[in-house]
Amino acid sequence: MSTQNPVFIPGPTNIPERLLSAMHVQTRDHRAPDFVETFAPVLNDTKRVFGTKDGTVITFPASGTGGWEAAVTNTLSPGDKVLVARYGMFSHRWIDLCQRHGLDVQIIECPWGAGAPADKFESVLSEDKGHEIKAVLVTHNETATGVKSDIAAVRGAMDAASHPAMLFVDCVSSLASMPFEMDAWGVDIAVSGSQKGFMLATGMAILGVSPKALDAMEAAKLPRTFFDFRDMTKANASGGFPYTPPLQLIYGLRESLKMLFEEGLENVYDRHFRLAEGVRRATKAWGLDLVAQSPDLYSDTVSAIYVPKGFDSNALTQHAFDAYGVSFGIGLGEMNGKAFRIGHLGSLTDVMVLSGLGAIEMAMADLNYPITLGSGVAAAQEYYRSTHAPAVRSAA
Repeated sequence: MSTQNPVFIPGPTNIPERLLSAMHVQTRDHRAPDFVETFAPVLNDTKRVFGTKDGTVITFPASGTGGWEAAVTNTLSPGDKVLVARYGMFSHRWIDLCQRHGLDVQIIECPWGAGAPADKFESVLSEDKGHEIKAVLVTHNETATGVKSDIAAVRGAMDAASHPAMLFVDCVSSLASMPFEMDAWGVDIAVSGSQKGFMLATGMAILGVSPKALDAMEAAKLPRTFFDFRDMTKANASGGFPYTPPLQLIYGLRESLKMLFEEGLENVYDRHFRLAEGVRRATKAWGLDLVAQSPDLYSDTVSAIYVPKGFDSNALTQHAFDAYGVSFGIGLGEMNGKAFRIGHLGSLTDVMVLSGLGAIEMAMADLNYPITLGSGVAAAQEYYRSTHAPAVRSAA
């Protein structure tokens, strides 16, 4: 019966029945005219979620990691220098991917719990008089630490340094859940996936690509075949795919976009803020601390929470699953054993989040955590009661 419980991991997220039904389709001919009629509008409508009019949406049968690889291989050449800040597991993994592709990776080390350091980016870029740095890579929402970075500030730093580098952003766990403004922030490639804010199964990398990034692919020398933008955009221009597409996910994405637009993107973002704020208030009531160092960094899709000294966060998440059949995020990288994560994105409501808070609260009580049973749930209840629809943004 545990399969009836929602998951509280930061992705893959819970799949609404409406989207399960949309993906539950028989095999279709992806060369037939009716596929063209389906696919072309999906690509165009997804641009609204990225916040772009000038960009091109490109999809691949892959996870977000495939999207990272597509971004790098289509725009860069062996030995090119890229600038990255490491402040969590996913920025670390992007660094590893770049290094494996033979890029010269300049790394700014930051504490886990911090965000993208716009001031340090500006300093490094200002010193790069020869413009050797070809791209700046930023993780918008660091899922391991529950930290949201200010992408507009990073773009401002790049502009202040008068540097022509491209800006690549991992928005896998933020897109379709938190505001994202690709054009306004000057993002050249935004990388996302089907399994988080879009509430679908894993298996489709979804990218927003600027005209500048498309121009860069003509000079790029890193090898790519499966992830070649040129092949994909050429086929997409006539509504097709250069190879067999993930048909069920495309039908799912069509329905996901309908759901997002029916709710209204601003309402989607407000809902995620409210769900997250309830979790943050529960955390405070428990007397625990978030990994994110300050409120301006708080993510609206995942909260990473330190356990008290002497406790093991992995034992907590394991007990929550074994005893109550509920999954929470484990601590990744430097957070292993030190913090657990509550995912609060995608198909969730106040009532569903309250069930997750109740479950983790029981698990903590079982393991003799120094908390008062019911305190976190009550704090979230009070907040949700005072801010139920229409959503109200209030200061924490």
